[in-house]
Amino acid sequence: MSIEHLTIQTSENPDASIIWLHGLGADGHDFEAIVPELNLPENLAIRFIFPHAPYRPITLNNGYVMRGWYDIISLEFGQDEDQVGIHESAEQIKTLIKQELDKGIESTRIILAGFSQGGAIVLHTALRYQKTLAGIMALSTYLPLLPTFIDEACDANKTIPIFMAHGTQDDVLKFEYGIKSKLFLEKQNYKIQWHDYLMGHSVCGDEIIDIRNWIIERLCN
Repeated sequence: MSIEHLTIQTSENPDASIIWLHGLGADGHDFEAIVPELNLPENLAIRFIFPHAPYRPITLNNGYVMRGWYDIISLEFGQDEDQVGIHESAEQIKTLIKQELDKGIESTRIILAGFSQGGAIVLHTALRYQKTLAGIMALSTYLPLLPTFIDEACDANKTIPIFMAHGTQDDVLKFEYGIKSKLFLEKQNYKIQWHDYLMGHSVCGDEIIDIRNWIIERLCN
């Protein structure tokens, strides 16, 4: 069963899809406004899918219930990770991918994008996915579950284009966590297009321009 999601199409007959995940405590509407801001070419027919994470208690926030892709127990890199929650969310994203495949979108025309927690889920999911995808866009985030990564990574996405971006002043998800994830992936021979910006845990105008250019490179072919 598919999770709740918002859909925006730039054309009546999309031939590409971008599944874009929000961060902790937000919902699918969080990045809705970015679609017109990207100012993509009119001939680029994309279905944007913005799923809403389920509500769950977040340990770090004293058990307060909010939308989240997994529980947060610690903000220390690689510590006390919610493996069950991460795997459950990955399966939900794979269901969304399958729905796009069933609508006739080729896997090589599907991008997974995400911010913060959402970015962690798309990195986890895409690099283990068994069909080749168009790319990964990981914003202000990190790669979770490093100890199992090498055994679980799939060759289908060994050469997938990866856009990673992070704010140098990020006081929510430390800049160094993004760097550590980048270096880990590069050590496994993944190719990362890295961007950093003078900002906190957010998205800035220069980043939106870089995202636009990257999407065009991925899907205008």
